[in-house]
Amino acid sequence: MARRISSLGVIEALADAMCLHGIPEHIRGDNGPGMIAKALHRWVAKTGSQIQYIAPGSPRENGHCESFNGKLRDECLRQEIFCSLKEAQIVIGLWRNTYNRVRPHSSPGYRPPAPVTFPDLAFRLPMADAMQ
Repeated sequence: MARRISSLGVIEALADAMCLHGIPEHIRGDNGPGMIAKALHRWVAKTGSQIQYIAPGSPRENGHCESFNGKLRDECLRQEIFCSLKEAQIVIGLWRNTYNRVRPHSSPGYRPPAPVTFPDLAFRLPMADAMQ
């Protein structure tokens, strides 16, 4: 969450995702400045991936992302007025955690995609540090 994300920010986010999930054959992107930058093209070429752009004015080509954006807008952004970037980062981070770890999704059988587990809860407890 930032006011603007440069091509370097896009590269960092993609690198983090690739470290966790592996290098994809294709990266789907829009035509925003961060996605069309030459630095990003050079970096992606070195990874062996290719960037596939959605056609301008064709959100149906990126249905998963558009669906997520609609849920974020309806369930979070339209219900808040942010006074600072930090507040937006915190509120959206909390919503994202709920979306991924608590909220049921239809495709995995109406379960959350990354449900909260006992070790996750123990890690967040204030007493967890004292017990270790």
